[in-house]
Amino acid sequence: MALKMAYETWGEGPYPLLLLHGFTGNRSAFDHLRPLMSGKVRAIAVDLPGHGETPLPTRTGRDGFLETIDAVFRVLDEVGEPKANLLGYSQGARFALAAALSRPERFGRLIMESGSPGLHRRQHRTERRVSDAQLAAMLRQKGVPAFMEYWESLPLFAGVRKLPAEQQAELRARRHQCTVEGLVGALECLGLAVQPDYWPELQRQRLPTLLLTGAQDEKFTQIARRMAVDLPVVWRRTFEDCTHAPHLEVPEEYAREVLSFLQTPWYESPEFENAVPEIPVPDKSAAGGNG
Repeated sequence: MALKMAYETWGEGPYPLLLLHGFTGNRSAFDHLRPLMSGKVRAIAVDLPGHGETPLPTRTGRDGFLETIDAVFRVLDEVGEPKANLLGYSQGARFALAAALSRPERFGRLIMESGSPGLHRRQHRTERRVSDAQLAAMLRQKGVPAFMEYWESLPLFAGVRKLPAEQQAELRARRHQCTVEGLVGALECLGLAVQPDYWPELQRQRLPTLLLTGAQDEKFTQIARRMAVDLPVVWRRTFEDCTHAPHLEVPEEYAREVLSFLQTPWYESPEFENAVPEIPVPDKSAAGGNG
C-alpha cells in the first residue's frame, strides 16, 4: 500500500504553498505564521513520515526517501493543486529540493530554510550514518523526553532557546508528541545518510529559489552560499541574530521575505527553457543578494 501523508490546509490567498517541517516537528510547525500569511497563501501543511499522523515508508533506506517524495505528489493531487510553491525547513528543505528536482512541472517556486542538497563524499555519508545510529540508540535507550532535552540543547537551536517561555513550551509539547519508533524510522529512512546527493543536480533546478538561513548558523549559511553558485535563478537571505530556525526566531521578518518572494513577477512563460526571464533587480540589502 502506498504511503499516505496526513495534512491540513489553511489560508485563502492566491499562492498555493506546500509546507514541509523539520525533524521532530509536524504539520503544526508553521501555525504561528497563519496570522501573517493566511491572506496571501493557501497552505498545505503535511506530517512527514514518522511524525504526527503519517506512518513510516513501507521501504527502508534510500527507497524510503524516494517513496516519501512520491507521497508528496499524492497530497497535491488530493487537494487539487496541479502546481504549488514549496517551502521546507531543515529536513523538510531537503525533501522540497528532492521533490522539485523529481517533478519540476508540479512546482512554481522553491524556498529552502536551513537546508542542504545532501552529502557529496562517501566518508561524510558514512560518518553521518554512524551519527544517526547513535541518535537512534539514544532514543531507544532513553526515550523521547531525554532525547529532546539533548536535542534542544544543541548550539544549532541557541536562538530558539531565547524565545518567550510560552512559545518554548508549545514547541516542546509538539516535539514530545513524537514517538521513539517514528523518530528512529525517520533517521533510518529520511536522514542525510540515505538521501541522494543532489549537489550535481543543482544546475538543472530551474525554479526560482530562495535560500533562507540564520547568520549565526554558520554551517548552513555556508551551504547556502555554495548552493547559490550553482542554482540558475536564486536569491539568498540571511537573518541577523538568528540560528537554525528563522521561521521561529523572527517570524514577522520571515513571513515578509517569503511573501515578497512569492509575489515577485519572475517571468511569464510556463516553460523556463523557452523564456528569457524578466527578473527585477532586488533590493540586495533586504534580500541578501544571490550569493
